[in-house]
Amino acid sequence: MDSGSVAFLRELLADSGWIERTREFGMALRATRSPGGLLLVGTPLEEPWHLTAHLADEARLAGLPQLTPTLVRWAPPPGAPPHLRVGLERLEEAGRGETLLVVAETGAPVPLLERVDDARRTGATILALEGGDAELAGLAHDAIAVPLDAPLSFDGAQHLVSAAAGEVPRRPTLRDRLARLLERVSGPQVTD
Repeated sequence: MDSGSVAFLRELLADSGWIERTREFGMALRATRSPGGLLLVGTPLEEPWHLTAHLADEARLAGLPQLTPTLVRWAPPPGAPPHLRVGLERLEEAGRGETLLVVAETGAPVPLLERVDDARRTGATILALEGGDAELAGLAHDAIAVPLDAPLSFDGAQHLVSAAAGEVPRRPTLRDRLARLLERVSGPQVTD
């Protein structure tokens, strides 16, 4: 999905609350302290390649090295390049200042939940982008659930999260602040 498609998706979802929610989640991803400290892991059948690539692009374009992700894989091949050889043992090393993002459209398996719990106990921040897994959401410090009846697909949610993580927050202008003040005083403008 290109930036134009993401912008269109944002327009479609403008009044749904999804944009604000993914922005909050994107800001949580940016709280990682160091490059490589943002760990992405999926399920044995679904590794989050796509989100990893988008976050790497956002990190580069926004000049946010802490947003550069590390893909954690269930069974990395021995001859793979170093950045594709990071296995689940990396989760054992996760600690304070690092963020573990679990991407699981379907339920997270018990071995993953155990490793996530261990990483949480050692001080890592746990985030989850999931399809309604109550156990995973319970372990996460913050989670976005994308149920089947959501107004966007799981893939669409990943695009919104990665775009939000790379956004450079702009300070509200005087005009923005005055508009908010007027709206609070007079209420929202209703058109016929």
